[in-house]
This record gives sequence, structure tokens and C-alpha cells, in this order.
Amino acid sequence: MNAPIPRTILKDWVVLVVDDEADSLEVATRILRHYGAVVHTATNGLEGLDIVRTIKPRFIISDLSMPAMDGWGMLDALKRDRTTLEIPVIALTAHAMAGDREKAIMAGFHNYLTKPLTPATFLRDLLNLLTDIPEFASEIKVS
Repeated sequence: MNAPIPRTILKDWVVLVVDDEADSLEVATRILRHYGAVVHTATNGLEGLDIVRTIKPRFIISDLSMPAMDGWGMLDALKRDRTTLEIPVIALTAHAMAGDREKAIMAGFHNYLTKPLTPATFLRDLLNLLTDIPEFASEIKVS
């Protein structure tokens, strides 16, 4: 049915995961590293912005509800900075209500994932979202 995902599909991709929930951060980090990504983490948007400015990730996964600065505020700051405005940001939230995906995309998020993150489906769901980004589509083949 679904072809196995190559362990090197994200080899050397620099990724930032921003989430104040330790469990979600751990699941995303372990899975992304398992598939070759170089993962940096932050527990709020302010930390995330500091890290983004030093590492220039290929993409960011960010929770929407966090202390200090939420995902909405971090996205706004990224979009106002010419050096970070093109970095794709995928929203991550446990508050999946009707219309939330559209609200996130209208705000400038590339797409939307819901919590809890499930190890069995997280990477395939993420890769399906990333194939919508032209410069990633040729690198990612998901069956």
C-alpha cells in the first residue's frame, strides 16, 4: 500500500520545531532526526526567532499556542523580515476547529498539522504538505 519512506529523505535538512509541549517536541524531533534532519528546537516564538536568525532552517514547524510569543506572533515577525520571509512555516495545534486550517493559511502559514503527533503518520503527513513547496517537491517522493 504505502511504500516505506527512505531513512535519508531529509538528510542534512536543517529544521526548527517550536513547541512548549515536551511530548510533541520530542516526537517531532525523534522522527525528523530518524529520517536525517538536523533538528533545532525552541519552546516559544521568541526562542524560535533567535534560532531562525542563526541557522536559517529549510522549514519550521510551530505550535500556535505558546507562552512569551505564540506561533502567530513568530510567523508575523518572520514575514516582516526580508531574510526570513520565504521560510515555510507549518502550524501545529491541538485546537483543530472548523476553519482553523484556512485561518492559519490566510495568516501566512504554509499548512497545518494537528496534535497529538502520531509517530505512525507524522512524517508521511508532513512530507505530503512539503511536496506543495516547489523547491521541495523534486526532493520528496511520497507514495
